[in-house]
Amino acid sequence: MTVSSRLADLAVPHAREGLFQRFGSVRSHSLALAAPLSAEDQCVQSMPDASPTKWHLAHTSWFFEAVLLQPLWPGYAAFDARFFYLFNSYYEALGPRHPRPQRGLLTRPGVDEVLAYRRHVDAAVERFIAEAGAPAWAAAAPLLELGLQHEQQHQELLLTDVLHALSCNPLLPAYAPADAAPLRLVREQPEPLRWVRRPEAIVEVGHDGTGFAFDNEGPRHRRLLPAYEIAERLVSCGDYLRFIEDGGYRRAGLWLSDGWGHVQAQGWQAPPYWLAPGDPRAPSDDWQVFGLTGVQALDPAAPVMQLSFYEAAAYAEWAGARLPTEFEWEAAHGMDGLRDMAGKVWQWTRSSYEPYPGFKPLAGAVGEYNGKFMVGQIVLRGASLATPAGHARPSYRNFFPPHARWQFSGLRLARDPQPATTATQESRE
Repeated sequence: MTVSSRLADLAVPHAREGLFQRFGSVRSHSLALAAPLSAEDQCVQSMPDASPTKWHLAHTSWFFEAVLLQPLWPGYAAFDARFFYLFNSYYEALGPRHPRPQRGLLTRPGVDEVLAYRRHVDAAVERFIAEAGAPAWAAAAPLLELGLQHEQQHQELLLTDVLHALSCNPLLPAYAPADAAPLRLVREQPEPLRWVRRPEAIVEVGHDGTGFAFDNEGPRHRRLLPAYEIAERLVSCGDYLRFIEDGGYRRAGLWLSDGWGHVQAQGWQAPPYWLAPGDPRAPSDDWQVFGLTGVQALDPAAPVMQLSFYEAAAYAEWAGARLPTEFEWEAAHGMDGLRDMAGKVWQWTRSSYEPYPGFKPLAGAVGEYNGKFMVGQIVLRGASLATPAGHARPSYRNFFPPHARWQFSGLRLARDPQPATTATQESRE
């Protein structure tokens, strides 16, 4: 299969009208996410790994302009040629860029000008969809789909970055009202941890070719998985509180060496948005958690989130279990008895982010999308409460460095087979 045909496979075979409608819907959703924020909110960069809301809105427009419009539509007039430098993220093939840690210094262009930039790009893309000839459309359709998927990724990043920025404000202001859905997790009764057993098998993993997938989700291939057990539910805040109260952050033997170094250097004592009893920012003397809907009482049944890989691995060690590999996680997806595989938190795995056998990056600038990050990162699977609807799938490979703890990241335990008990059920595949 040629590189060009693999790029074409990234796109679902949409008619133009379908992509036109999706383009408008995705672009509108980004604006809706930014709507609760002031101009001041949208300019803040709270740490080098995060980006201002305004930058996310501009960068996703830059992607359509730099990857689709400029190369494929002769005569396209850029909104402002300087924006090709300001809003490039990491694409070396597309030229130099403003340093990532300094995005918060871009007080200009202001929010109004960024919104005008979006309107300019939107109008150009919509006109391109309507007017492009067959050869240009054949080249553009997969890039347009990639751009929409890219924007959905930034919609989640916009929320994670805003939450981190608001957490730095001593007032702990809420992004959304306390009853906002789907940003509010529904309270459930805590349940005991049960396990689902999966027998040894040779399984196929990776994207099956149906619908869109990023290039790092393939090629589909076989893996031999020894028998294992996987927890039917996510690790909850109540579970994790017991880890804290048992001295989890003070016991070096539970931690990977580099993780223990972070605990010592950064003073970790709990997940980053937890407020311990006695914290002057908390409204009561009980444990509280800061989230997109503000400060709420810790819900013991809610999934723990904003964990680093190091914290997830230490908890698993404390619990006498381990993290699943990404292949175990994918093979378990769809098994009877497993809950919340997607839609609440991204789940850390024990797999390094590496290429699948036979992986080759795409040609051109889009080849920089995933492949060049395949070192020093850990795979997460599933999706979170901030993941846009329809964006997740079982083969999706999210990835972050092991110390990252500002994402909606939690964990599900796995373990090697145990003697059958009432708390272990066999897979009913």
